Amino acid sequence: MKTTKTKLISTLAVGGLLAAGAITTTVAATSASAAPNFQMPFPCGQTWDGSTRSNHSPNRSVDFNRPNDIGDTVVASAGGTVSRVANEGSTSYGRWVEVNHGGGYTTRYAHLSTQSVSTGQAVKAGQKLGTVGSTGGSTGPHLHFEQRLNGNDISVKFNGATVAYYTTKAYTSKNCGGGSGTPTNPQTIKDACGTGYTVIDRKAIKGATIYLTYNSAAGKNCVATMKTTNIGKKTRVSAFLEVKGGSRSTDAGSYGYYAGPVKKSAAGKCVKWGGSTSAASYTSPFEHCG
Repeated sequence: MKTTKTKLISTLAVGGLLAAGAITTTVAATSASAAPNFQMPFPCGQTWDGSTRSNHSPNRSVDFNRPNDIGDTVVASAGGTVSRVANEGSTSYGRWVEVNHGGGYTTRYAHLSTQSVSTGQAVKAGQKLGTVGSTGGSTGPHLHFEQRLNGNDISVKFNGATVAYYTTKAYTSKNCGGGSGTPTNPQTIKDACGTGYTVIDRKAIKGATIYLTYNSAAGKNCVATMKTTNIGKKTRVSAFLEVKGGSRSTDAGSYGYYAGPVKKSAAGKCVKWGGSTSAASYTSPFEHCG
């Protein structure tokens, strides 16, 4: 059963975060360097409850929750370089990522279920870092988020506005890809189909791009329909794959990021592939016969 927010807040106040050697006491800090235009650590358009409290460690950090959030995507609050990817086990932050944004500014993303980046990797605002989890000193799925300056935690700001202290408030992400206002899908075809698959064809339809990929080592095709609109919102989307002489396999449902993956062994055989959104669909002829 998922821990309630009240229990989560009280437990975290005395739990693993206080034991983290990496966490320092809050110190007011200023800098002549302009702060990055930090955005929420979630894909564009998503709404999350941000909880703050006076006995949080560190004091100015924010815990983010929403229903059924385990496994939800966590993205970079601003562009920078990944400065740490760590796992504290069953204490403190658990699985966490730190991003260095320059000018002394860093952000931290803790209690992750998975980590999608490596130390030294350059990331853009809105790029996937991992997924929401309940690792370390956590009693329920949530994201623990910090902004720091010269190693000291500072008041968290999104799009120039300071979050509410000390209460719980709903926030909607404007982390929309370089401030363009256009939502970008934090998931990629590699996230959907996995490693070893190369894109051999694609078809853009209204609201999505359908990808056909192939893994030559496994002799398998993979199809996924990656959404380009309504990112993070569950809407109808589908993907299918049919090997000539065999039956069609389809994945269809209400998804926030993509439909699929649909995989089939197809070495030396023709395939028919495609997918749909609520606004458009595509079906290929039998092709890619090799």
